[in-house]
This record gives sequence, C-alpha cells and structure tokens, in this order.
Amino acid sequence: MTQEPVSDAERRSIILLIAGFALLKLVIHLVTNIWGGYGYFRDELYYIACSNRPDAGYVDQPPFSLWVLAVWRFFMGDSVFSLRLLPALAGAATVFITGLITLELRGGHYAVVIACLSSVVSIIYLAMNTFYSMNAFDILIWAFVAYLMLRLIQTGNAKLWLVIGVVLGIGMMNKISVLWLGAAIGVALLITPQREWLKTRWPYLAALIAVLLFLPYVIWNVTHDFAHLEFIRNASTQKYSGLSVASFLTGQVLVQNPVTIIVWITGIVYYFATGAGRQYRSLGLMWVIPLLILLINGTSKPEYLSPAYAVLFAGGGVLLEQFLARKPWTFLRPVLVFTLVLGFAFAPMVLPILQVETYIRYADALGVKPSTAESKELAELPQFYADMFGWEEKAAAVAKVYNSLPAEEKDSCILYAVNYGRCGAMEFFGKRYGLPPVYGSHNNYWLWGPPPFSPSVVIILGGRIEWYEEAFSSITVADSVTTRYAMPYENNLKIFVCREPTQPVSERWPRVKHYE
Repeated sequence: MTQEPVSDAERRSIILLIAGFALLKLVIHLVTNIWGGYGYFRDELYYIACSNRPDAGYVDQPPFSLWVLAVWRFFMGDSVFSLRLLPALAGAATVFITGLITLELRGGHYAVVIACLSSVVSIIYLAMNTFYSMNAFDILIWAFVAYLMLRLIQTGNAKLWLVIGVVLGIGMMNKISVLWLGAAIGVALLITPQREWLKTRWPYLAALIAVLLFLPYVIWNVTHDFAHLEFIRNASTQKYSGLSVASFLTGQVLVQNPVTIIVWITGIVYYFATGAGRQYRSLGLMWVIPLLILLINGTSKPEYLSPAYAVLFAGGGVLLEQFLARKPWTFLRPVLVFTLVLGFAFAPMVLPILQVETYIRYADALGVKPSTAESKELAELPQFYADMFGWEEKAAAVAKVYNSLPAEEKDSCILYAVNYGRCGAMEFFGKRYGLPPVYGSHNNYWLWGPPPFSPSVVIILGGRIEWYEEAFSSITVADSVTTRYAMPYENNLKIFVCREPTQPVSERWPRVKHYE
C-alpha cells in the first residue's frame, strides 16, 4: 500500500507539527535544566578541562565536541544550564530531522506523530540530551546523514555527496563510531540500486572529504602512540568486560523505551519487507550494519546503536500509519499514541527533574533498580545520577587541606588524583578556592603531565595509602570527604598530604598512565 504525495498545504501543516514536537523536546530539557539538573556530571567537568586545552585529539575521543564547547563557554559561560543548552538544542534538531525523514517517506500527520513521539520518549535520547557530551551531536549527525541519503535517493542530486562527505568527516571528528555509519553506506552502495553511483566520482569525493577532515585525529594518534586505540582496548577488556551480546540485544528495548518497540520493529519491516520501503533500504542498512559490527565486538554497550534509530522511528511511523488506516485496525491509532505517551513515565529515570528522595521512591515504585554498565558497586542512585553529586564538596575539602599548609609548602604543591572526575572537579571548582595545578594518571590528565617542576608536596584525593607509599617517604591522612549520593567508590575519600618524594615526579610519570 502506497501513499500519494502530500499537497503543499498539507506539507506545511506537517512541518509545523514536526516543529511542535521539536519544541516539546526542547522545552522538556529546558525545564529540567532550570528546575532540576542536579549538579555537574563527572564527564562534563572533564570535558571542560579538555576544552581549556584545545588540541587535534584526546585519549578518549576526537576533538570536535570539545572545540564546540570551548567556543560555547567563551560566549555563554560554563554554568550547568549553559552547558546543557547545546545538547538540548541538538536533541530538538534530531526530533525535527526524524520528522522530516518521515515526511519524505510520504508519511502523513499520524506517521509524524508516531515517529517524533518515539524520538521524544526514547530513554537514551532523553539521557544523552540531558548533559554535555559528544553523544548528543553524534545522534544528530547520524539522523542528518540519513536524511541526506534519503534526499539523494529521491533526487539523484550528485552534489549531496559533497555534503554527506562533510557531515561524515565532522561526525568522525566528533566520535569515531561514525565509521560504522560510513561502513553502512559502503555496503548500501554495493547491494542496493545505489550501486550505480559507484560508476561516478561522487561517492569517492565524499569519502575523500571525510578522510581529510578526520586526518588531524589520525595524525594526533600516530604522534601519541595510538592513544585512542589503547583506550578502546582497555575499556573493552576491563571496564566493559561484563557486557555481553545478550545484554546488548535486550538493552535495545530498554534504552529506546519499551513502549517504542512496536515502532522500531515495524521500521525494520518497512525497509526490508515492503515495496515502498525497499527503495530506501540504504536507510535500513544504517541500522543493520552497525548492529552486526557491535554484535561481533561482543562487549558493546546497548546505547552504542542508538544513533541509528531515527530511520526506524520514521519508517515505523509510515508503515503503522498505512496499516492502522485499514479496518478493523483503526481503533488502535489512538491506543498507540496513548501507549507512546505513557513512555514519559520512564523519563525521570534519565531526566533529573525530581528531588533525589522523590526519585528514589519513584524508581522503587516502578521496580527500577540502580544500574551501571561499568561493573561498579552502586548505592541509592544509578551511576548516571550518582555521577552528578559530590564534586564541589571534594574540591572544598581539598582546599581546606591545602590552606592548612605553610606558605613555603603551598609554593611547591600540586594536586593529584587517579581518575578524571576527581581531577576535573578540583580543577574546575579550584578556581574559586585558589587551588594549585591539578595532575592525574587518567586519560588526558596523564598526557597533560608531568608537572614542569618537581613538587615537594602532593595533595592526593582518594585512593589507598599503600598505592603511594613507594613514591613518598612521608604520607599523612589529612582529612576525608563524604558525599551521600555519589558512587560508593567516590564516597568517603581520604585526602593525603604526601611529602619527601622518593624520586622526581617526571621519572615516575610513565608508570602511572591509565587509559580507560
């Protein structure tokens, strides 16, 4: 069953509807950022530190989102609201593009409602648009490339390949998983009617543009001992070693919101089992090929596939609109919409809009237990929320210890920690407390060391005294800091004042590197 092209008046009406859903998405996050939000997320503090040091690459990610953050902070500051405005805007744009894809697939008003509403209630989309990271841009970039490919199929406009190349290149400079999207486009060119493009120069020009844009990060890795590859290897074998194919597959239902499963499953059917959808099979392959790559990896987080879902929401919306227009199924049209609206019940799981104690009771009522993908011990909150608590308290406790030092020791003192969350907290909040430079062993903090001088005093936040006994002859436990809602391993941290280093810090530095 196919649909006739929509009239200009109907098209304008549908675009207004799409804009309405995009605005709804934006308002949801603005309200959260104004009245909720908890505190800075661990990674946000680290990203701020990275944006203070613009570079062609970083241990754990390419630089695009951090370049954007540096510019954004220059003009807008670095309050929690300001940081989270950009991902909120990216989320609204993703919803809008999802609606446009639906419209270009000849979906009507109902199809747009289904597709856009699915995008709005997607749990992982809500989560990734809640805090600043490369992921909000990644989801948007995948949706935009899908839209460009759709328009390429429909119009045959060869110049769209140049735009696709630019967007893919920017995407890879934002997150290297865009390589999976590039692989999907490559497969599509081989096994779909789009193979005719291989006889032209255009897809090769697109690939060349993408590679040239990505080249600075490749060069950075070559000149930094392939740091990102080491980071990926360590994360896969250590932090994410508890993940499995089964957890990845079942996680697709959970992270996209269980109420959307009928939509995205129908989307798969649309691209691979209907006459109307087959001509757009390239879009369906943008989900299938990354799925296969992630399954082969074996320790993939469920959310890694999330950027590919915009095309499924769109295709599912179109097919469901067509199917539910038939008798006797028309009565299910409002039922499906109502079911998707019920998906907002899960929003507090990833939108920090409730007071903490209210959230804990709410999650308990839903039977949702605290969770983490990193095999770490949990307390009252899931890691996503726990990592928004306790950072300024840590910096304040360190400042108290630092200010207790004699003046001569302050002049030769640095701060140190073994993970980028603690380092980022001491650096960011340290500006208001007058703290000395911060160094660490984790990811880019290790690259930013060692200090240019040999400190006589090192204040260390967290860890165990036995970790440091080899490096210092004198270690004093000066204080400890307790933060109730933080992750257990971030709670009850001791603050050590370490003196009389047994060797210069520069000589010990290579031994403390930790990429993960």
